Amino acid sequence: MNQPVTDGKRVEQFIPPEGVPISFAIGSLGTRFGAQFLDMLFTTLLIFVCAFVIGFTGLLPPSAETMLVILLGFLVRTPYYILSELIWNGRTLGKKITGIRVINVNGRRLTPHQVTARNLMKEVEIFAPISLLASVEYQSAWENGLTGAWLLVVVIVPLANRRRQRIGDIIAGTLVVDNPRSVLLSDLALPAFAAASSQAEFEFLPEHLDVYGKYELQTLEDVLRDSTKTSNHKEIEQIVRTITRRIRYSDAVKSGQELIFLNEFYRAQREHLESLKLFGTLRENKYHEHARAEAKRLV
Repeated sequence: MNQPVTDGKRVEQFIPPEGVPISFAIGSLGTRFGAQFLDMLFTTLLIFVCAFVIGFTGLLPPSAETMLVILLGFLVRTPYYILSELIWNGRTLGKKITGIRVINVNGRRLTPHQVTARNLMKEVEIFAPISLLASVEYQSAWENGLTGAWLLVVVIVPLANRRRQRIGDIIAGTLVVDNPRSVLLSDLALPAFAAASSQAEFEFLPEHLDVYGKYELQTLEDVLRDSTKTSNHKEIEQIVRTITRRIRYSDAVKSGQELIFLNEFYRAQREHLESLKLFGTLRENKYHEHARAEAKRLV
């Protein structure tokens, strides 16, 4: 649901399987335009390089070269948008620079079908009409009017809905949100009842720590900093059940030890992620492996 925040941004709130409500600020139209401009700049440079290579080699007859250069727009743009959003979890280079990303409108994992659908629609919404307007001398006045009317509809749609979704987002079931940089704060201090124990109550193996990423760790950090939640709090119990199930943790977490478990898991997970970072491996969230696998499968 949408709810206002202090800086005037629209907010969408989700409750993921972990049971911790997460709020996303919907990306502004200005930021999205900036990201689109940068992506168009990057793809145009790549198309120009490819066209130069094709013309320089002279391997194809002039008519075939002209046709291939015309097709380069689609052959370069579409894989660029789809693969980059799959590999970088809803972000292109332009989105990474401007700090926005694409997410599933239901708060679940962004699927390859959604990424493909929203970016194929981008060709219909933006690039095809722009190409038609660029060849205005070859079209009649009513054809140019229809093309201009379509572009007007494309502009009005995100302005007219609360989630600022363009037509491709509505069809694919996606949403563009702000993606603030995840920064882990200084290490948490264990509560007194947990710090009293000189030996860790729970042991976590590497396979337990390979599931989650930095985003989930930051969310858990926010929960643990909330002093109003005790071990028998329903949200804490739900989070423990979800984590133990997802990481396939076989040892039982006894009643009253939920916060001890979460604190020790937080510390072990943080050390694991920081050790990976030393070797150049970054894990933004729990979908890191799936996103890379899907991208490799599509290549």
